[in-house]
Amino acid sequence: MWIRIIEGISIPFIGTVLGAACVLFMRPAAPDIGTGVRKKQALTGFAAGIMVAASFFSLLIPSIEYSDGMGKLSFVPAVTGFLVGMLFMLALDVLIPHIHSDKSEEGLRSGLSKTTKLVLAVTLHNIPEGMAVGVVFAGWLYSGIGPAGAMALAIGIALQNFPEGAIVSMPLRAEGLPKGRTFLYGVLSGAVEPAGAIVMILAAGILLPVLPYLLAFAAGAMLYVVVEELVPDMARSEHSNVGTVCFALGAAVMICLDVGLG
Repeated sequence: MWIRIIEGISIPFIGTVLGAACVLFMRPAAPDIGTGVRKKQALTGFAAGIMVAASFFSLLIPSIEYSDGMGKLSFVPAVTGFLVGMLFMLALDVLIPHIHSDKSEEGLRSGLSKTTKLVLAVTLHNIPEGMAVGVVFAGWLYSGIGPAGAMALAIGIALQNFPEGAIVSMPLRAEGLPKGRTFLYGVLSGAVEPAGAIVMILAAGILLPVLPYLLAFAAGAMLYVVVEELVPDMARSEHSNVGTVCFALGAAVMICLDVGLG
């Protein structure tokens, strides 16, 4: 079982590595003009769709189901964990400067380079994804989540990590950084995922009674990233319909994975 768990929590990281590897084979496009905008919106929308569907079908719904014994109060763990997850990401959002919108000026005042801010932003995104995978595999290990359902979430996160890895590497390449360095930055941005997953598995083993809260916590953290970061990026220009269509495709893929493998 532990071998399958190790394989499962490694799948999302592999997705990030493969996405970052795109920089080794693709010609960089400027992220602010023409097809570069549409490509980034498509990748971002697809990732957002997967994360939204995964938050509901793989995390929030199981959180509510595991709390059936509370009767009419079975919503309490889901709501509480969800809100705490949102607040946790809000705190990180304040502490770690991002590179988009009006926060870029704050990042400049902090003395961080644009490259550092981009890597930090995507690394921040990957924290809740690693937590989500870890919590679901903990549910397989200690509770009633089936292995197929856990693998479905891992595969779904890996699919959304592929464009995310490219989103890190391609803009950095467009800024003039060497291919090898941009690939390394993309890989490092995803390294927090297996680490976060392991921490959550160990924590869930100790705190099994709060597993429904942990599931909802991961969902809240993921949805915060979607609302705060991905949705604004995919709707930033007049080509927002590209991001919307890809959002729908990403959500559909995750639903198929969850139902087909769950």
